[in-house]
Amino acid sequence: MKKTGLLNSQISHAISLMGHTDMLTIGDCGLPVPEGTGRIDLALTQGVPTFLQVVDAVLSELKVEEAIIAEEIYEKNPEVCAKLIYILKASNPEIIIKSVSHEEFKEVTRDSKAVVRTGECTPYANVILKSGVVF
Repeated sequence: MKKTGLLNSQISHAISLMGHTDMLTIGDCGLPVPEGTGRIDLALTQGVPTFLQVVDAVLSELKVEEAIIAEEIYEKNPEVCAKLIYILKASNPEIIIKSVSHEEFKEVTRDSKAVVRTGECTPYANVILKSGVVF
């Protein structure tokens, strides 16, 4: 049995396959998953697990150089947005955070290795994490 770190085998496996600039999306329970993109479904009930809990756990294992969020989160979900930016910057102070429209965000998810679905039920609680390198 794995002793520390991410216990979810699907997420851990997806991260282990990622190379530089590969992307992993973490989203709320309503984010559509494009046809042909892997889905890792963690949603248990509304709000469980939260988006931020999953982001925090993933960042403990994945080196991220860039994050993409929907620009709508700034106005429609400012509390989650502020916490997300804090968590991202804590994991890597050099991280680049880009904002795109929600429609463009959904298009970019097509290029993700997988979409992790959380139980989050607040608007625009989604992020695309672009893998960095550890050297």
